Amino acid sequence: MRPPMVQGDEPMTRIILTPIIDVALTLVIMLLITAPMLAVADLEVDLPPAHVRDAEDEVFVSITLDAGGNVAVDELVLADPQALAAAVRDRLAASERENLLVVVRADSRLPHAAVRSAMSAAREGGAVRLAVATRQGDRP
Repeated sequence: MRPPMVQGDEPMTRIILTPIIDVALTLVIMLLITAPMLAVADLEVDLPPAHVRDAEDEVFVSITLDAGGNVAVDELVLADPQALAAAVRDRLAASERENLLVVVRADSRLPHAAVRSAMSAAREGGAVRLAVATRQGDRP
């Protein structure tokens, strides 16, 4: 059983912060020492240089989606957007190049689902390589 409290003894109501701070600082020092060791690679690697190629240098099929819902494959404006897969299939068959790049150019106001469905239709049409056209960041 617990002995009765003596009148005048109050229970300790504050937390001693010194041990908590000591532990926290010790952990920080350990992380500062071990972090550089984790970042160093075990093997010497000479990474190859990367070259950026403009899409204009390559022959590609362009799928254009405007804000009004109109769809065009290259210069051919489709009357029915459901015919996109067939139009892409015809354009890829007419090309003598294998694995022709298909670039989707969509208005920024279009919902993401419309771009996704156009890309799915391009896949159904036989497109293997797909890209989404964007505007350069420094242009207005």
